Amino acid sequence: MDLCPQQPPLFTFGVIADVQYADIDDGFNFTRTRKRYYRSSLQLLKNALKSWSESAVKPDFILQLGDLIDGFNKLHGASQRALDTVLREFGSCPAKVHHVWGNHEFYNFSRSELMRSPLDSSLYADWRPRGVPGEDDIYAYQFSPFPGFTFVVLDAYDVSLLGRLQSNKQYNNAMNLIRLYNKNEDLNCPPGLQCHSRFTMFNGGFSQEQLDWLDSVLSVADEKQERVTIVSHLPVHPDCTDSVCLAWNHDDLLAMIRSHSCVVCYMAGHAHNGGYCLDKDTGVHHLTVDGVIETHPDSDAYGTVSVYPDRMVLRGNGKIMDRVFLFS
Repeated sequence: MDLCPQQPPLFTFGVIADVQYADIDDGFNFTRTRKRYYRSSLQLLKNALKSWSESAVKPDFILQLGDLIDGFNKLHGASQRALDTVLREFGSCPAKVHHVWGNHEFYNFSRSELMRSPLDSSLYADWRPRGVPGEDDIYAYQFSPFPGFTFVVLDAYDVSLLGRLQSNKQYNNAMNLIRLYNKNEDLNCPPGLQCHSRFTMFNGGFSQEQLDWLDSVLSVADEKQERVTIVSHLPVHPDCTDSVCLAWNHDDLLAMIRSHSCVVCYMAGHAHNGGYCLDKDTGVHHLTVDGVIETHPDSDAYGTVSVYPDRMVLRGNGKIMDRVFLFS
């Protein structure tokens, strides 16, 4: 398949996921099966930003798919310092950065703190959900980088135990939901049944309010015959990730996508070993981007996507594979 069509792209963008920087020694994942390079992740981020800055065709924007700093920073009282360190590197970036929020953002900061931080990139939004009075805002928005193309940032922790006070109604609703499936004392331990393994504290889901808003966005895009790419931290297709990394109500979001003709791609992070599948019923590409945190210091984990009228072409670096996403 031709990775490089003859015509120039309509626009390009960069993708990177799960940097999880912390100024601590290397460690391992939760199951102690894969090594994590906490300090070195900063250099791999620098590599990506340097490449994008020096590229002949500079990206129009960057998708940072969540977990920018690691939760260990909170334990060391270093959350703000780590965030400042990483954001300082983004200061040299030639493009707008769209930040997605993952579980590690919420390990370090409350939802209200994130809403007031540089990680709130909704200032670039063309449209976002209206807040519900008395409740924390949903961090979701859509933007159009080029005529005929729309990107939607979704909040995968809208329904979650993370980032909210325990007295919060939304926290209690999330607790009631997770307890239906997870009886473990430690809610970071997955339930025994694989079909329920996603119901852990490090995952979350999409509220009905957010899904209703997404339905409105996609309906407009259908009418305009636009191409829509959805981005969030949590994967939603079982064939592009381990079941333990799926959003709680991934099936609701999949049903929403399948009810519209405009969606061409869904991009996520969270599962550090990456993944890909094509939903053959809809032609939607589901990409899980490999995490920087578990990438050896001698390698890389970022990609640049060139968008054409009939396809998107991902040029990967290091662990990330080249891929072509044809529009159906």
